[in-house]
Amino acid sequence: MDGSSPLDSWITVLTIVLAIVVFGLFVKLYLTEFFRNNGVVMGSLLMGLVGFWLIFLVILPQLSMLDYSFRFNLPPSEEYGPKDVYTLSNYQHLIYGSDKTHQTYNTVDLMVFVRTIIAAMAVTIFNIFLCYPLAYFLGQSKGSGFVRLLVVLLIIPYWINEILRAFALRIIFGDSGLLNEALMFLHLTKEPIDFIRQDIALYAGLGYAYILLMLFPMYNVIESLDRNQIEAARDMGASWPRIHRRIVIPHAKPGIVSGATMVFMLSAGALAAPQILGGPSSLWFTQLVYQWFFNSLNWHQGAAYAIVLLVSTIIIVLTVMRIFKVNMGDIGK
Repeated sequence: MDGSSPLDSWITVLTIVLAIVVFGLFVKLYLTEFFRNNGVVMGSLLMGLVGFWLIFLVILPQLSMLDYSFRFNLPPSEEYGPKDVYTLSNYQHLIYGSDKTHQTYNTVDLMVFVRTIIAAMAVTIFNIFLCYPLAYFLGQSKGSGFVRLLVVLLIIPYWINEILRAFALRIIFGDSGLLNEALMFLHLTKEPIDFIRQDIALYAGLGYAYILLMLFPMYNVIESLDRNQIEAARDMGASWPRIHRRIVIPHAKPGIVSGATMVFMLSAGALAAPQILGGPSSLWFTQLVYQWFFNSLNWHQGAAYAIVLLVSTIIIVLTVMRIFKVNMGDIGK
């Protein structure tokens, strides 16, 4: 039959009620000071907006996608019928492909998944090394006019849509683009370098797209570092590498992890940059998700792939946080 079953309706209602109860308990236990500082009316309004955003725009859509991922892809006339049961086949397809005997592996999709995770890690590490010196310079300059101007210049390009920026980068990295023209003019190469096919443009585009999400958390933390600690270390003869290793980096660790989390999650889940800047042989895992949803019209398989990507990235982020001994509260500071 068409429409949702009574059981699904009850599950949805219970989920909403449970989420509201949990959210209310959280507010009562941990946000007493927040309401004391902002007042009951304003505090309730702010928390209501946050609660609406979390419950209806994050939690419920993810639960719906999770439910989709465990169901067969059936014609609309057979949905919620006897054939509409929970299954692991959508997840098994990622591992075994169309082989029902499970004797061979789906190496194509698995390699795309692994390559996406590794590439997202590489982009994140690159952004850390690129942004740390700049964040240190900005943070220790203590709001000079030049720093404010530099921050504005960094923000201005992001007034342009991400897709338009990706197309601009494709032009720059193209065979007849500005970069190849400059290299040949300087006689550093005799023929154009195929930055697109080698995925150099893709990695550069991803790093550029999310660089501010790495820079500003670092800058925000380093700015709070007492410069007297650095001056005292210098007076005691400590070298600059030792000062950064023992003083600056430990202090900036929450900002580094916060920025790395956002860059990694967004890079792994990017779609526009891989579509525009990726070479013909490169494929991002989100492109597979897109193909299942909109080309194959198999939303259940696409949901399973999306859940695998989401859970995997969360596990990696939590593992890194545990290794570097950073708590969620530290990131939120």
